[in-house]
This record gives sequence, C-alpha cells and structure tokens, in this order.
Amino acid sequence: MAIWLMKSEPDEFSINDLKQNTREYWNGVRNFQARNFMRQMREGDLVLFYHSSCKTPGIVGTAYISKEAHPDPSCWDTQSVYFDPKSSPDAPRWDQVQIRFDNKLKKTLTLTTLKSLAELNGFPLVAKGNRLSVMPVEDKYWKVIQPILEFDATDSH
Repeated sequence: MAIWLMKSEPDEFSINDLKQNTREYWNGVRNFQARNFMRQMREGDLVLFYHSSCKTPGIVGTAYISKEAHPDPSCWDTQSVYFDPKSSPDAPRWDQVQIRFDNKLKKTLTLTTLKSLAELNGFPLVAKGNRLSVMPVEDKYWKVIQPILEFDATDSH
C-alpha cells in the first residue's frame, strides 16, 4: 500500500464534504506531475487529506483510493472550469481517481507543526514554494507523521 497526500481548498471541497458524500472523484488536476502521481495510485492506497489555501493549512483526515486513475471527463467538457481544449474523449490529457472517506482528525495536523519536525526535512510538502496538489509520502516521512495523527473515534467510516 502506498501513501499519498492530496490537497484541497476547504471552501471548494473539504474533509466534511468527503465524509458526507462517502466517495468522491478527485478531478480538475491540471498539473502533469500531479497527474502522473495519480496514475501510480492503486485501489486501497491511503490518502492524507490536506486542507490548503485556508487559515490553518494541514492534514485533516484520511481516505482511501477506491477507483484508480481513469480519464477526467471535465477536461473535454466545454462548460467546465477544468476544460482543456487540447483534450478530447479520444485523447484525454487528464485523469481522476475516486477516493473514499476513512476518518477525520480530532484537530488539524498543521503545516506549521509539520515544518517544525526536523525528521520531515526533504518532504516536498514542507519545502518552500511547493504547490503540488498530489504527492507521494515516502515511508520515512509516514513513520514520523503516523504516530502524531489524532483520529476522532466518532468520525471513522
């Protein structure tokens, strides 16, 4: 099982939205590196759900990959904000995965806290200027993060 971190702006799609919907397609990714990471995801892989571009950015919960990468139809939908004129159903450029809610944290594991952990030096999330919305979490970083995740026992799925 691989571990991934996926960022979402909570005013667009939050951990609470995922909890309510149970499953959701992770679409609209328009960065080739993030898309390529999504193509490596396998059903059952763990996702650290991260809120970005908000007052307190950080890890807010977990999910699992429930459907592997496949074409994102928003890329050829002319009415979509994610429309890409270089993409078509015959030659899609962009993919999506489906994720399934797992659990919500009692409190956000903040970016500030993550940056304060020397053991996470080198983790792309804490690198200055990193804006990638999807990234792998190497085992050495997972071993640091996992023990400090505080799950809300009432929120598990």
